[in-house]
Amino acid sequence: MKRLLKMSRKEVEEKLVKLGKKILSEIESGKNPSIDIPIRSLSNIVFDEKTKLLKLGDKTAKRYFFNVAQAKSFMQTLLVASFCRDIVKEDIHTSIRDMYYNLKRTLPNSEENTFDEQAESDPIIVDLETSLGVLREQLHLIADRKGVVAGNVVIEDRGDEIDWSKLGSGGWSIPSAVEDIKFKKVKADFLLIIEKNAGFERLHEDKFWKKYNCILIGTGGQPARGTRRLIKRLVLEHNLPAYVMTDSDSYGWYIYSVIKSGSMALAHASDDLGTPSVKFIGLTISDIEKYGLQKSTIKATEQDLKRAKELLEYPWLDHKEWKREIKLMLQKKIKAEIEALSARGLKFLSEVYLPEKLEKKEFLP
Repeated sequence: MKRLLKMSRKEVEEKLVKLGKKILSEIESGKNPSIDIPIRSLSNIVFDEKTKLLKLGDKTAKRYFFNVAQAKSFMQTLLVASFCRDIVKEDIHTSIRDMYYNLKRTLPNSEENTFDEQAESDPIIVDLETSLGVLREQLHLIADRKGVVAGNVVIEDRGDEIDWSKLGSGGWSIPSAVEDIKFKKVKADFLLIIEKNAGFERLHEDKFWKKYNCILIGTGGQPARGTRRLIKRLVLEHNLPAYVMTDSDSYGWYIYSVIKSGSMALAHASDDLGTPSVKFIGLTISDIEKYGLQKSTIKATEQDLKRAKELLEYPWLDHKEWKREIKLMLQKKIKAEIEALSARGLKFLSEVYLPEKLEKKEFLP
C-alpha cells in the first residue's frame, strides 16, 4: 500500500460512495452485506527487507451485518463511513473526538448506543482506512496536536506564513495533518528528534538548533502521525539526515523503531509515516558508563525487560550494535532517562553530549 496521501479528495469520496453502493447492492440482492477488513494482528504484519518498512499483509476478514457478534461493528463502520463521506464532500475537517460525539446516540426503542466510548470509534476509523486504502487525514479526520518543532524554516499553512525560528519559547505545535503545508524556506543540515518535552525545552532554550543549524523536533513521547509525516517530508523533500534521541530503555528504543520502520498498528501507512534513513544518537546503555551516569540509573521493571526481549526479535533492529545495547540492558537490568544527563550539568546535553555524538558520528543504525 503505497503513497496513500497522494490520493485526491474526489478519489477518496468515490471510494466511500463505492462502499455504500456495494452494501446497498448486496441488500437488494438478498445477500448478507459484508465489508472486507484487512487483519491488523501480528500474523499479518511483515517486514519488507527492500524498503526496510513494516507492511500490512494480504489477509482479510469479512464483517457481516447478519452476524450477532459483528452486527454492531458493521453498523459502526457504516456510520463512520457515512460521516466521512459528508465531510469529505463538503471539504471540511473535524476531530476524531468530535466525530465520536456526533455519532454517539441511543438507538430507537432500545438501550443500545451506537458507541459507548471513543475507544470503540477510533479502531473503526483504522478499519475504514485499511479497507478503503486511504488514510485518516484523507477522510478529513484530525487528532489533537502533538509534537513541537523549531528551526530556521518558513512554511505556509492555509495561507499563513509561519517562521519556526520566531515563535518564542513554545515552538510550532505540529498538527495531525501536515500534507498541505508548503515549505517556503528550509535552512538546516539535519533533523534532531527528541522524545522528551523536557529535552526539547532544554535544547530550545539553549538555541541548539541555531548553533548547529538543525531542525529540532520534540515528539512528546510516542510520536503522533503528524509528527512522523513531518519528519518523513523533511527528510525526503530536503534530503536531510535525521537523528533520534530517546530514553535509554526498551520503550524509548521502540519509539525510535516506530519513527524508522513504522508501527504494527499503522503498518498500512508505513510508506507515508516511516523514515528508514533515520539514525539513533542516544541514549544508550553504554553511555551510562561512558558519561558517568551510574548514579542516575533506574532499575528496569519486568515489563521493561520483557519489551527488551521482544526488541531482540525485531528484524528491523537486527544489527550487532542494537543487540549489544539490548543485551546490556537485560544483563544489567537498568535503564536511564534523557534527564539523567542533567546530573552532569543542565547544559551537558546541549554543550557536551550531543556535540560529541555529532562530531564523532556515534550513531546506531
